[in-house]
Amino acid sequence: MLRPRIPVNPLPTGLVTPLVQPTTPTDIEPAVCNHHDHTPAPVPATSRVQVPAVRLTPTGLVTLVAGGAGLVLIVGTVLVSMLLAVAVSAASVAVCAVVLRSLLNSQHKRR
Repeated sequence: MLRPRIPVNPLPTGLVTPLVQPTTPTDIEPAVCNHHDHTPAPVPATSRVQVPAVRLTPTGLVTLVAGGAGLVLIVGTVLVSMLLAVAVSAASVAVCAVVLRSLLNSQHKRR
């Protein structure tokens, strides 16, 4: 009734294996045609796809290093600023807690 479909799994070589579907019952024989030849067409050989190798020129290498260094500096700046924001917030909360504590203690002593 409901049959799950298994996805096609690509191999690392780039070749794709087709999904094997269940065949019809084997007790039914196909009809024979005598009018013309039903031989399958020849299958062409599959060639491997060559992935071009990445070659860096000295200019490309310098650009890559400079881009990586710039990215590290930007990410570092953002992280340090976030840490500084958390530290400033924590310090302000601590100061507020000390002020509130001293106000509450001074109220209790006046009674």
